[in-house]
Amino acid sequence: MRLLHTADWHLGRLFHNLSLLDDQRHVLQQLLEIIDREQVDAVLVAGDIYDRSVPPAAAVTLLDEILVELCEQRGLPVVMISGNHDGAERLGFGARHLRQAGLHILTDLATCDQPVTLTIGDDTVDIFGIPYADPEYVRSEFGVDVRDFDGAHRYLLERIEAQRQPGRPTLLMSHCFVDGGTASDSERPLTLGGAESVAWEPMQSFDYVALGHLHGPQVRGGEHIRYSGSLLKYSFSEATQRKGVTLVEVGSEGVTQIAHHPLLPRR
Repeated sequence: MRLLHTADWHLGRLFHNLSLLDDQRHVLQQLLEIIDREQVDAVLVAGDIYDRSVPPAAAVTLLDEILVELCEQRGLPVVMISGNHDGAERLGFGARHLRQAGLHILTDLATCDQPVTLTIGDDTVDIFGIPYADPEYVRSEFGVDVRDFDGAHRYLLERIEAQRQPGRPTLLMSHCFVDGGTASDSERPLTLGGAESVAWEPMQSFDYVALGHLHGPQVRGGEHIRYSGSLLKYSFSEATQRKGVTLVEVGSEGVTQIAHHPLLPRR
């Protein structure tokens, strides 16, 4: 099974008051070309699909165009989680109905322990998603005493661990700042003051971890725990970063290959 991991599209973003929609459309077309060339079976989008919680109409239209290409034209399953820039309720509207079309939008932390199970040919994988998890929300929603992002993330991982199926490859998607990650100027801090990072060690047992939030492609704690990075360079601090997407091959024994595929900007 060949899975494409991407994140941090930030559709509708402005760069010094200039719209980047044409630039985003340009690289998303390349993403489709990679999918066709590499015969991808499913797409994982690890949060920050939009740049703000109430996106402009043109950004919504662009996302719709891409999802039609993926789900309707190519018949590919797409699994998305919401990020800190996304409005979770708005992004997740109609999610139950959209599953029938192969679009799985995971925005509800209460159901993070319910996997999306994909079967392609002889291979089956479970995909768990942790959308952006604010500690205050986790504390209120679940009635648990968590004080920071790491505590909230560990609690949600414990819920997921209890539902894992032995012997089945299991992937995790999460939108978070992992310890030791390299940040860029274009990323919105998850919190004002206090600790916002989460440990990578509790995620190590998953066959692959598809991360979103940090805009530079990078690995944390192991080759299988990765940020794919953003579609475009959204700040001058990203000038030397090689933007792209990550292709992951998964078989019955787990991940067999991981490769970065570059995206070339329009300008």
